[in-house]
Amino acid sequence: MAKSTSSSDWKSMVTQLESKLEYYLVDKAPSIPKEWRELIVKILPWLSVIMIVMALPLILAVFGLAAMFSPFAYIAGTGYGTGYTLTWVFTLAIVVIEALAIPGLFKKAKSAWSLLFYAALLGAVQNLVVFNLGGLIIGTLLSLYILFQVKEYYK
Repeated sequence: MAKSTSSSDWKSMVTQLESKLEYYLVDKAPSIPKEWRELIVKILPWLSVIMIVMALPLILAVFGLAAMFSPFAYIAGTGYGTGYTLTWVFTLAIVVIEALAIPGLFKKAKSAWSLLFYAALLGAVQNLVVFNLGGLIIGTLLSLYILFQVKEYYK
């Protein structure tokens, strides 16, 4: 029983966050022109495919380097090593979530938009954990702003 309660708590918390973000990023913030929003919705799936395909060799290469250099990161200090490891765990999770969203982005499914929203939130947590305040504030705000501006196109 506790499992379903915590699951519903998580869902209600995300729903509340989503409604607050929608209020600030759609109702209060200036809107992106309709033509631009439609263009974003059209190119977003293709842009996601291109970015994942281009990033895949780089990610695999860096994971290889990470396996080789992560012991040295821990020698420099547990803070460096832990931050290094957490960055790659979060990055892998974000790439997988975004890859899972691609088929739904072509169909303009709300579930795909939700996956991108979760990926943006996970990116925010990653930036917070590794104390990347610039990425946290600018990157997260920009990605959430664009996501919420095009939300109405996903049903």
